[in-house]
Amino acid sequence: MGGVILAAGKGTRFEGGNKLLADVEGTPIVRRAAETLCQSRVDDIVAVVGHEADRVAAALDDLDLSVRYNENYAAGQSASVRIGADAARDAGWDAVIFMLGDMPFVRPPTVDTLYTAYATDDGSIVVPTYEGRRGNPVLFGRQHYDTLLTVSGDRGGRDLIENHENAVVVDVDDPGVSRDIDSQTDLERFTD
Repeated sequence: MGGVILAAGKGTRFEGGNKLLADVEGTPIVRRAAETLCQSRVDDIVAVVGHEADRVAAALDDLDLSVRYNENYAAGQSASVRIGADAARDAGWDAVIFMLGDMPFVRPPTVDTLYTAYATDDGSIVVPTYEGRRGNPVLFGRQHYDTLLTVSGDRGGRDLIENHENAVVVDVDDPGVSRDIDSQTDLERFTD
């Protein structure tokens, strides 16, 4: 199983610079998200970077992952999802977990819970929920790679999640699955 960190976007709603590089307890947001995957059962990790690629990649320096550049990052999240699905297919992963680079509060055991649900045939798409609210990261089994290679716009794999009969939700005790940082206000609210 592999993990893909989606870290290519411009984050235009965040005031004051690149949100992925904003600090949470002295660590850039994107690095915290990557560390979650590094501390989970994920075997291999790819970070997809785009906007300010050199700075974002530098924030991930010395972590056990590879970096792929998304030159089409302005086209929305789906461009990064396609690169991640391509990496998953090339690597022969049985499943891929897509982690959003702006979600620094997800706990590593939550990633493992998604994989366990997949490994026990609960579903080929596994989505976490916290207090009834769907969140991220999301796991896709290998049978969905071809479809993920065709997604477009800024919805990424959401249409597949919402419309596939083999998508399951798993309740987790992790508020981090619904805490993405889109604005300075979000950052302040979740770190106070």
